[in-house]
Amino acid sequence: MSDLPDHTVYRPDTLPTDEELPVVAWGSGACRADGTWFENILTEFASHGFLVVANGEPGGSGRTSSDMLTDAVDWAVAENSDPYSKFKGKTDTSEVAVMGQSCGGPETMEVAGDPRIDTTVMWNSGLMSLLDKWTQLPDLHAPIAYFAGGPEDIAYGNAMDDWDRLPAGLPAFMGNLDVGHYGTYAEPNGGEFGRVGVNWLKWQLKDDPAARAEFVGPDCGLCSTEWDVLRKNLT
Repeated sequence: MSDLPDHTVYRPDTLPTDEELPVVAWGSGACRADGTWFENILTEFASHGFLVVANGEPGGSGRTSSDMLTDAVDWAVAENSDPYSKFKGKTDTSEVAVMGQSCGGPETMEVAGDPRIDTTVMWNSGLMSLLDKWTQLPDLHAPIAYFAGGPEDIAYGNAMDDWDRLPAGLPAFMGNLDVGHYGTYAEPNGGEFGRVGVNWLKWQLKDDPAARAEFVGPDCGLCSTEWDVLRKNLT
């Protein structure tokens, strides 16, 4: 995008006329500034009616920063009111998710206190520094989900430690699937991580009752699968 040169935008092939697109800002693993590195899962998200803005230009290089996630949200908000933009009136800027994989997770946490954010998602990630845990976790205000790759995931320990330190009363979900640190991102449509991520976004940003059933209740959709599930304050 010429007015957002350091990002990659994913959207439905045809912009809908009967609904607005919630916004998803994405930070890639390794804090790598390649907005197409996670193309499979991000395309899957967009195909379900989300405007996804990933840090990094297509095929780019270099390193990203947490400010780029804020830039993504700012851009989506501006585009929604720009009379010359194809996204004018097409985005739901009252429904925003911020998420990141591995190194993109700490970037996500740095901006998660932004009051515009309606859900935070950590993919194969957790905070590494105790100082960051003490200063950033208390700022969380919106439902959070961790999707990790089980005990063999290098980020597993950090994610589980975050879990124990989350603010009291914060709605939270932890799902572990034994696929390691690289998840299922390379599979068509992002594989199982893509499926579960779509359902989390549909529940949190579109209030979809079928998607909610994947995470809530004693018979939740993920509860009887290969996922290991932990939950706090989810209703």
